[in-house]
Amino acid sequence: MNIGIVTTWFERGGAYVSRQYREVLQGPHRVFVYARGGEKRAKNDPRWADGTVTWARPSPVRVSTSFDLAQFRGWIRERALDLVFFNEQHWWPPVMLCSDMGVRTGAYVDYYTEATVPAFGCYDFLVCNTKRHHSVFRWHPQAFYVPWGTDTRVFSPAARGARSSGPVTFFHSAGCAPQRKGTDLLLQAFAGIALNARLVVHTQVPLEGEAAALADRLQREGRLQVELADVGPPGLYHRGDVYVYPSRLDGVGLTVAEALACGLPVIATDAPPMNEFVTADVGWLVRVERQYARGDGYYWPLSIADVDDLRRAMHAVAERPEALPATSRRAREYALAELDWRTNAAGLPDLFRGARAVDEQVKQRGREAARRLENERTDRMSRLALESPVLYRVTRWILRRFGKRYI
Repeated sequence: MNIGIVTTWFERGGAYVSRQYREVLQGPHRVFVYARGGEKRAKNDPRWADGTVTWARPSPVRVSTSFDLAQFRGWIRERALDLVFFNEQHWWPPVMLCSDMGVRTGAYVDYYTEATVPAFGCYDFLVCNTKRHHSVFRWHPQAFYVPWGTDTRVFSPAARGARSSGPVTFFHSAGCAPQRKGTDLLLQAFAGIALNARLVVHTQVPLEGEAAALADRLQREGRLQVELADVGPPGLYHRGDVYVYPSRLDGVGLTVAEALACGLPVIATDAPPMNEFVTADVGWLVRVERQYARGDGYYWPLSIADVDDLRRAMHAVAERPEALPATSRRAREYALAELDWRTNAAGLPDLFRGARAVDEQVKQRGREAARRLENERTDRMSRLALESPVLYRVTRWILRRFGKRYI
């Protein structure tokens, strides 16, 4: 089969999800990438740019994950695609365009709101990598649960070597979203630990606000090291003894699987999907102090880890460093048994090959839901332009012209 993957494609977690899918599929199938978003950062990066990648032209429609539909249609035809797989597609016209062209569609499930869930009926099949996601989409005739995992050959304890004596070093990956990943909560908890311990934070964006001020203080005290850089696999896990991840919200928990594969026990928020990976044998779960809805209406609430409970967990680990080697071995063994992506995803090539077109009634309901969403988006954007009659007319024309009959 010829398979296309529509995805962000630069140094961030969502793109690595797509890379893992591509690696599994490209043996039995021919796989092409349509890269929307991140072009400026990765277009000339040999780690991301190759002959299978087409960089999406921007669209006049200023909507998240939008791109030029004419170029997209040509990409599908030129590569004679049998199936297009979308990673977090928030703009629905491309999905409906594929259906009109007779091309089957699938999606990796990560981002959705209560309002957008019905629109996923537009897809012929869905792949859910966590139990939490699958629980929402059981209604879809072809919603498959494929447990998440990582490349245990790349992410392994080899780069770390044996743990040396001395204070425990905690490691945390903030990625491109320190606030969402609870970096501020971690810094608050670590600042209150009296024992001799160190913290390494890897972030792809500068820390801000109170987190930045606290990080500056801890760095002056010689207890914290902040690495601000894009780092490819296997990342900087080798810099720590224990991975700490008090994330407020995660789609798949990418770094938790990577850390465990590297032999790092994990301290994480006791909420899905983190608690789908972390057991008492390989880590510690931190009590959730409170939950509340995110401003964009994401389906699942933010879970705020209790800072005092997080501090207690870190303190307990720091005062017994001699117990870490055994826990580290269990973390690696657990990752090999449960989190090896090659094993967990071994059935994906056949799943893609066998996924049929979804029942027409399901698809029609999905298309109607998607059209409603796009019409509502058009109305919202038009209302914002009401103060300028010219801007109002231009906004309406752009949205209808480049969404064509899908809105």
